[in-house]
Amino acid sequence: MITVAGDPIPAAPPRDVAELQARAARVRERIAAAGGDPAAITLVAVTKGLPVGLAALALEAGLEDLGENYAQELLSKHEQLGAAAARVRWHFIGQLQRNKVAKLAPVVDVWETVDRVELGTAIARHAPGATVFAQVNVSGEPQKGGCLPDAAPDLVAALRDLGLAVRGLMTVGATGAPEAARDGFRTLRRLADRLGLVDCSMGMSGDLEVAVAEGATIVRVGTALMGRRTTTSYVRD
Repeated sequence: MITVAGDPIPAAPPRDVAELQARAARVRERIAAAGGDPAAITLVAVTKGLPVGLAALALEAGLEDLGENYAQELLSKHEQLGAAAARVRWHFIGQLQRNKVAKLAPVVDVWETVDRVELGTAIARHAPGATVFAQVNVSGEPQKGGCLPDAAPDLVAALRDLGLAVRGLMTVGATGAPEAARDGFRTLRRLADRLGLVDCSMGMSGDLEVAVAEGATIVRVGTALMGRRTTTSYVRD
């Protein structure tokens, strides 16, 4: 195991519903310890790169907000889940190509990584009125997606003009120790407040305490719930 904030992070996937529920309870305890209200902060269980059986287990454990990074993987899991897929609120949390939007539109509930007007235009065409987040790169790291903070107001305005429901802002914290992400998370929260947006999707298994302390309303948690990923059968699409 590795540890985050003194807590063990599981290496293996949960064996059953009870174990996953216990892991989710521990994540909510961490949220509360950081000053957040677990009932008011949405916990998105990130199932990317994991077997569909773990997505099904998440649903059994009461985790109905699921996050996926790749179009083909999300679509495949949605199909394999069958009738149970109707209970999922799919969050698309990866970098997205416009040519994938049409296939995803009937399935995705929340588009968290809208970083340019052209992508918003495609979503508005295939999913009018869709719920979206504007992704902002607050760390300046070139490998991370998102518009620059100075460009966020214009992006949000353009997405609203397209008829999309802009629910908030999303970011990925700076690489490194959890504390390295604090300034960026604070920037995102202040920017969201200035734009009249309630929600900030920020914080993952390793830095969720910092994110919650800085005003996260959504945290995207994979490893602390599902264990460490070692391989994936999916390729970036």
